[in-house]
Amino acid sequence: MKYILAYDIGTTGVKTCLFEVDKTIKLTAAASKTYPLYILENGGAEQDSEDWWAAMAESTKELFAISELKPSDVSGISFCSQMQGLVLVDREGIPVHRPMSYMDQRATNEIKEGIANGIQLGGANIFKLIPSLRITGAVSSSVKDPVWKYKWIEGNEPQNFANVYKWLDVKDYLICRCTGRFTMTEDSAFATLLYDTRPGKEGWSDKICSIHGVNMDHLPEIIKSTDMVGGLTEKAAKDLGLEEGTPVFGGGGDSSLIGVGAGAVEVGDTHIYSGTSGWVITVTDKQMVDVTAMIAAITGAISGRFNYFAEMETAGKCLEWVKDHLALDEIGVYVKKEGIASDYELRYSSLYAYMTDIIKDIEPGSGGVIFTPWLHGNRCPFEDPNAKSMFFGIGLETGKTELIRSVLEGVFYHIRWMLEHQDRKLKTSEKIRFVGGGALSTVSCQMLADITGRTIETVSSPQNVGAVGAAAVASAGLGIIPSLDSVKDLIPVTETYYPNAPNHIKYNSYYKIFKKLYASNKKLYKELSK
Repeated sequence: MKYILAYDIGTTGVKTCLFEVDKTIKLTAAASKTYPLYILENGGAEQDSEDWWAAMAESTKELFAISELKPSDVSGISFCSQMQGLVLVDREGIPVHRPMSYMDQRATNEIKEGIANGIQLGGANIFKLIPSLRITGAVSSSVKDPVWKYKWIEGNEPQNFANVYKWLDVKDYLICRCTGRFTMTEDSAFATLLYDTRPGKEGWSDKICSIHGVNMDHLPEIIKSTDMVGGLTEKAAKDLGLEEGTPVFGGGGDSSLIGVGAGAVEVGDTHIYSGTSGWVITVTDKQMVDVTAMIAAITGAISGRFNYFAEMETAGKCLEWVKDHLALDEIGVYVKKEGIASDYELRYSSLYAYMTDIIKDIEPGSGGVIFTPWLHGNRCPFEDPNAKSMFFGIGLETGKTELIRSVLEGVFYHIRWMLEHQDRKLKTSEKIRFVGGGALSTVSCQMLADITGRTIETVSSPQNVGAVGAAAVASAGLGIIPSLDSVKDLIPVTETYYPNAPNHIKYNSYYKIFKKLYASNKKLYKELSK
């Protein structure tokens, strides 16, 4: 057996996991650290690269303090991370500007000047849309796409831009810090939407770079997820408390590796993820795009396969908002009228576990309350940075428990909406693997089955599947497993949830209303943003 160290770099923290790879991919030890997401008044969303590195170092040292294993037992290091961030670095690998999160949406002028002008289809200039679809299989039509962040730095911080050596994504920056090499995996390269996906032409597209005015010298070497980038440098090893020379692998983005960690790797497999953000992904062997719904088949970790990807910006983040603003007060933890602060810690593993437990007896539909999960705008099936969240249908009888349940239901209504849009282009699977922190609750798993009408499957440690996927690609790179095709055999289903027919019928009525709320309020959202 071999041991792989995997870093899962999320929006709000890092999960550092040590896996034993044998007949299964087994988690042996884990530690985590949080860090801030800096939300700016102008629509910016940034993170600090030193926060990432410090969290990695602290969690790594903590992990080996509680593990019987030693750093010398680690056969390889790999990464799974948030995607479509922008980390522009100088020749020393130092960011010239604080890394911009995928959530950053300040480049409204840049996208208007760059593509949202002239004759348009799906919000994109048709003369730029057509070559983009032909060459990359997608188009940079969202204000959150990396190229507009790049153009924002160019236009607003020319002195910083003049110092740019390479354009990296989040994990690729951390790999550079580990090895000294400037690289980007195929999936991250695709996520820039500057990557030529046509067979035999895979690589950076000079045509698309020219369309957007991107300096191709800024683009790094492209590698595969299973490639070894290099050995851990002396300085990085000292910082992290690891062995110098430990092999570091390319890894992948979260949308690539979470599916791998879920065991959803075969063509036609669908998985749903609910973490800070949320998505629906179905594996396909063909490139396809639905411009009107903002869904595209993106390059994944397995060559020749694509992930048909529909994303919502805030999923689990909605429940976190509820925790901070509805469930907690300055006295203690109150969700119902009676206080539970005195025995809360004895009965529940987390506040999230408590919140999902106390809503299990609330009737489906939350007493007529519907929540729209658009706390930071929305991307699919409609692109609108002005979209907002709201509770619709509150009455005198509404309590906090109904509000909390409606938040979970709203997230799952939206997931069903994305699932149905995927079905317009391909067939999503009847059995769906559900992963992420949202899959830890039996209440939320059953609710998802009831709302979607699909059979929902979960796996062990669903909150760590990104790290599992990272361990899998490193294992394939080391030859420990034959290929990523075999990963499904290493990740068995632990629980299965079947839809309750009466609940599904009831949810159908509320779901129809949910879908109408955006169209009914679209103009008001725009007015409010002013």
